[in-house]
Amino acid sequence: MKTIQSIFLFACIIILCSCSGSRGGDATTDGVKVENLYAKGFEITRHKDYTIVSVADPWDTTKVLQNYILVPAGNPLPDNLPKGSVIRTPIKNAIMYTVVHTAVLEQLGALDAIKGICESHYLTSEKAKEAIVEGKITDCGMATSPNVEKIMEIGGEIIIASPFEHGGYGQVEKLGIPIFESADYMETHPLGRVEWIRVYGLLSGREAQADSLINATVQNYNSLKELAAGAVERPRLMVERKYGSSWFIPGGASYMACMYNDAGADYIFKDNRETGSVPYSFETVYERGYDADIWVLKYTLDRPMTYSDLKGEYLPYSDFAPFRNRKIYTCNTSETAYYENISIHPDRILADLVHIFHPELMPDHKPMCYSAMQ
Repeated sequence: MKTIQSIFLFACIIILCSCSGSRGGDATTDGVKVENLYAKGFEITRHKDYTIVSVADPWDTTKVLQNYILVPAGNPLPDNLPKGSVIRTPIKNAIMYTVVHTAVLEQLGALDAIKGICESHYLTSEKAKEAIVEGKITDCGMATSPNVEKIMEIGGEIIIASPFEHGGYGQVEKLGIPIFESADYMETHPLGRVEWIRVYGLLSGREAQADSLINATVQNYNSLKELAAGAVERPRLMVERKYGSSWFIPGGASYMACMYNDAGADYIFKDNRETGSVPYSFETVYERGYDADIWVLKYTLDRPMTYSDLKGEYLPYSDFAPFRNRKIYTCNTSETAYYENISIHPDRILADLVHIFHPELMPDHKPMCYSAMQ
């Protein structure tokens, strides 16, 4: 009997040990999937000698956009690797197509891994700007037409870009450099975008920093969401403004619509089921938003936008109730780190929005991105 009990006890210990480990199991166990709480656009599977990052096609979630096989630098390539783009980690010579993803690596302490940036004029990071001036990072032109010669000269080992439906990468695709397609902006929850930081932690060899950053942001975001949920009234919200003949607004199933809801607003296009940006005619927006309570919008200028500027841009804007009642709040993306915060620290944007929609809940809040239009 004692022998049977000993065998049973030993078996239990083995089972418990095999189930322990962070985020889905022991990293040495073959084929362990990492659980995402919010993100739907990627899946991480840990194997003994490599890690697979599968990026879902955001326009057809039944398909995989790309599979990336992450193998530690210096290790021999394992036999019988699955199909996908092989990336040696931690990355050292990265080309960033967006300042958003540049900011993620900087937050993880991996700015030195970046050797080239496209559209660097959008940078708000002083460290990144300084690195360009010092020649540590090269300006590679526009993401739509990058300087291929400079990318080759840098010796880029990986390109990190945001994919677009039916889009391609032109001559860069012929260089043989792995292009990591980060579809984080297509997530339906702000914290889903945040969880993509885990992928960058894997790429840069900074998993612990990534987990710490994610956990702190999730906790603060959900605390603010809970605070806003206690508000008695929800103001009707309209957002952005038209460009050319179309007024582009966040789809009702987008992460921004989720954020507006979490901040305690009644978004006028909440019934829309798109996850990306959706074009509407001015007439459609006017029909829904002429009597809105609050209007928030972003712009890029070398000075604050005013009510006179907005009216001068398009006279019918002045017919909206938020214009007449002076309830417009703006974010100058050239002077604030809005785009960096929206992917890394959406809790900071949420705090601004809660303060705008329900000032009584956060009377001492100092806005980081949004402020009242003058």
